[in-house]
Amino acid sequence: MTRQYDAIVIGSGPNGLAAAITLAQAGCSVLVIEGKETIGGGLRSAELTLPGFIHDPCSAVHPLGMGSPFFRGLPLERFGLRWIQPAAPLAHPLGSGEADAVLVERSLDATAARLGVDAGRYRLLMEPLVENWAGLLGDLLGPLSVPRHPLLYARFGATAILPATGLARSLFKAERARALFAGLASHSIMPLERPLSAAFGLTLGLLAHGVGWPIPEGGSQRVTDALVGYFQSLGGDLVTGWMVKGLNELPKASAYLFDITPRQLLQITGDRLPAGYQRQLSRFRYGPGVFKVDLALDGPIPWADSNCALAGTVHLGGTLDEIAAGERAVWRGEHPERPFVLLAQQSLFDASRAPAGKHTVWAYCHVPNGSPVDMTDRIEAQIERFAPGFREHILARHTRSAVQLEQYNPNYIGGDINAGVQDLRQQFTRPAIRPVPYTTPDPQIFLCSSSTPPGGGVHGMCGYHAAQAALRRVR
Repeated sequence: MTRQYDAIVIGSGPNGLAAAITLAQAGCSVLVIEGKETIGGGLRSAELTLPGFIHDPCSAVHPLGMGSPFFRGLPLERFGLRWIQPAAPLAHPLGSGEADAVLVERSLDATAARLGVDAGRYRLLMEPLVENWAGLLGDLLGPLSVPRHPLLYARFGATAILPATGLARSLFKAERARALFAGLASHSIMPLERPLSAAFGLTLGLLAHGVGWPIPEGGSQRVTDALVGYFQSLGGDLVTGWMVKGLNELPKASAYLFDITPRQLLQITGDRLPAGYQRQLSRFRYGPGVFKVDLALDGPIPWADSNCALAGTVHLGGTLDEIAAGERAVWRGEHPERPFVLLAQQSLFDASRAPAGKHTVWAYCHVPNGSPVDMTDRIEAQIERFAPGFREHILARHTRSAVQLEQYNPNYIGGDINAGVQDLRQQFTRPAIRPVPYTTPDPQIFLCSSSTPPGGGVHGMCGYHAAQAALRRVR
């Protein structure tokens, strides 16, 4: 390939595509290079189990996809994307009886009403954030900077910096609200006793009420397809099946943006980057991995509490203490017998995902980084715990260990889907301490992956901010 581009983006995950689109919108000539044969990174779909059953190998439910300031400004509907809102964003059964599930609805008042003695406390915590969700997300989804909404940001920050367990126990009196918040905060993939774990619970809670937890009709690949369609309409070029090994194999460009992690960047750039910066990247910390299960069923999951069938996502872990113990064990290098399981049941709301009368299940749990351990039985046991008879409905299964997830998507180092720990030490300094975290000491090289702020999730904001930094240098 001999053509010279203004910018070349290596990696076609949501952040890579966001960077490419931002640059193309600014009038740059842009090439996207994807190492795999299929575009999308963690945003793909495939028939993993049986013909006609459409599964999402990685990301599946996309509150940030709908709430992201970048994605909200794109005409993705023109390119085939249709969001589906389940009847309720989330259910969290406790395992204490047939009708014990906490149901999170789009309505803040309806959700609070299900929390009994903690109704007022939940409303007090979430209402100011939900009322101003768009402005708050604009401040949160980027590098550390002066917020546009300082009072709201300060209110969020004063609570977000706390450990999730401390916040839940001090604010809520009863187990229902405590367990609900623990499940939300466990998306942090950190021990819930760690500072900043509460931030994930707050953010996912405000998204549930502000925009919902939607799924894309037809699978997550549809989000990628819409992004690619829009990018190509701007004149962008794209090539697949090209696993970049070194800078010397790339066409000439003014800027190179890498949708990869620090470890991979070091491998590709070699001695192009200064030794001091290389040392910073080599110290970048990766977090626990995940074990993934996709199932084909002959019918819907037979939940003990039928309210669970109203939710697109179900958190399975029981009480706050149970969830916290499981997440703590993972950080000790252990595999909990009762892991916290995140489960999505897209086919209840999207008939295109499975043949008539059949259903799909998407589920995963956290495991130590690089774990080869098969957690299928433990995940299915957790589902069976809240849905007796569930196993009798399984037609086929497809599993990936943390090791296999990295083989599927090289950005998942050791199965880490967040591309690095997101704790106080590494949230705003990812991947290294620099005034603009997307830049490197080389004026042509930029990092645009989830290893930069604001971190993991399908929102495209890492790519957007990296592209803005590249535009300032290129111009």
